[in-house]
Amino acid sequence: MSGPLFASPWWLALLLAPVALLVGYLVVQRLRRRQFLRFTNLELLEQVAPRRPGVSRHVPTALFLAGTVLLVVALAGPTAAQRIPRNRATVLLVIDVSLSMKSTDVAPSRIAAAQEAAKAFADELTPGINLGLEAFAGTASVLVSPTRDRSAIKAAIDHLQLAERTATGEAIFTALQAIDAFGALVSGEGTPPARIVVESDGKETVPENLDDPRGAFTAARQAKDKGVPVSTISFGTEAGTVAIEGRQIPVPVDDASLAEIARLSGGSSFTATSGAELRKSYQSLQEQIGYEVTRSDASQPWLVAGTLVLIVSAGSALVLTRRLP
Repeated sequence: MSGPLFASPWWLALLLAPVALLVGYLVVQRLRRRQFLRFTNLELLEQVAPRRPGVSRHVPTALFLAGTVLLVVALAGPTAAQRIPRNRATVLLVIDVSLSMKSTDVAPSRIAAAQEAAKAFADELTPGINLGLEAFAGTASVLVSPTRDRSAIKAAIDHLQLAERTATGEAIFTALQAIDAFGALVSGEGTPPARIVVESDGKETVPENLDDPRGAFTAARQAKDKGVPVSTISFGTEAGTVAIEGRQIPVPVDDASLAEIARLSGGSSFTATSGAELRKSYQSLQEQIGYEVTRSDASQPWLVAGTLVLIVSAGSALVLTRRLP
């Protein structure tokens, strides 16, 4: 959330005025009480000083001071947080298509659940955002360059093909190149903010060292330097297996490395062990990516409230004391 709470906070110094008025009012009331006690003949006092209202006589003054406070706050220009859809941004959705995504620990399979959730993400993402699609296994390829055409994205998601190995670092480097290329095309309009979303179920295998020059951690650091956060979704369970050449091979999800990629790049990390949790992760990302929170003017309610309170103060004074406060 950005922006100050008040556009012109120096006006708040005027709050000293109602405070001073309140002190003066209390002093005057105290002096009146002392004058009242000087009358020893109470019968005479009742004749020269008609009975006054009790506590109600303070109502007009209290309302007047309250209205003054409200108007001073309005002068200071209070602001309120407001969610505004982004009109310009670039998002690269990067989906792991390694063979481990065949695992059925998530029904009907990891890849099928991933496809459905990714298409829902494309549908719900703010229309003004350019969304691109990339798939990776041992290599990475951009299937759809950033575009506002969601139908092209969803069609490509439906045709994802599985392959061997997992090159997460290469996927992030490729996504950064795609973002740079798209940014060059729209540079005349100013470079839009960008983000990479990586959905994967396993640890990088190519290269095995994540700090290798082409490793995932190195790529995450470069993304940080470029100001492109990488948000990750680790998808699957510890019990995942796939059948390869007649054998069941364990393919447990690797939450730790994906969370570290997000941390190094300044992004967010999510874990999902079911299709429902995956959709929730995408929905959270959609809220982060699709909207920005800004502070806008919120002085009108204070101005209206202050004006109404002052009007009520004047009305109550005429009714209770037959004079304005």
